[in-house]
Amino acid sequence: MPDALLVLVGILLAVTVGAAVEYYRQLRRAQREYEKARGAVEDIVLSFNRQLRHEAQKLEAVAYKVEAIASKSDGNLSKMEEVARKVSNFETRIATNSENSERISARLDEVEKMARETVASQTTVATRISNLEEQAKRFQTVPEASFEAAIPIKREKAMAQLTETEISVLEMLASEGAKTAPEIKERVKLSREHTARLMKKLYEEGYLERETSKIPFRYSVKKEMEKLLKRTEGQAT
Repeated sequence: MPDALLVLVGILLAVTVGAAVEYYRQLRRAQREYEKARGAVEDIVLSFNRQLRHEAQKLEAVAYKVEAIASKSDGNLSKMEEVARKVSNFETRIATNSENSERISARLDEVEKMARETVASQTTVATRISNLEEQAKRFQTVPEASFEAAIPIKREKAMAQLTETEISVLEMLASEGAKTAPEIKERVKLSREHTARLMKKLYEEGYLERETSKIPFRYSVKKEMEKLLKRTEGQAT
């Protein structure tokens, strides 16, 4: 029973460690994805800001030229039209940059979704680990078989006070191991009540030990009595 319990606890601990390692791998993978996405977003934002500043500088230059052209004669109308075309191109670029911003926003939404899924996975793994730990604790607290303390042999009685049936029961238990009262009843061919009284007497007088972890009780010969039986057999031979 203890070996099976140790094996089961070992399996549960192995499963727990495996689940923890898998959770750590998922967390690290999500972290790398997040850092990669964040780096990409930062690069895009920096590039967008540089381009925007560059276009703003160009716009200021264009505005300055427009003011200079406006102060000139109507002969410079063609130059103003060229400036208008440049402004139109700038507006087109602004629209393109706006689309890029929308793509960045969509990417950020995907990263946020991945983060939520990672958190949910973390919660699931933590719950499984908690359940496994609870099962391991329950198996560790399984009660072991209990034995009632054996009553010391009353040496003054020893073998002299035993009947032939009682001696045969002791010899049978010494040679074959622990048995229940119903099993002994079948061997000695006595009634259930007679067998129960016999086993109770042998136990109370200190010849037997009794296992009480389950019913019916199992009786076994006390070590001292087993040595006494072997000594008696040796003298008989």
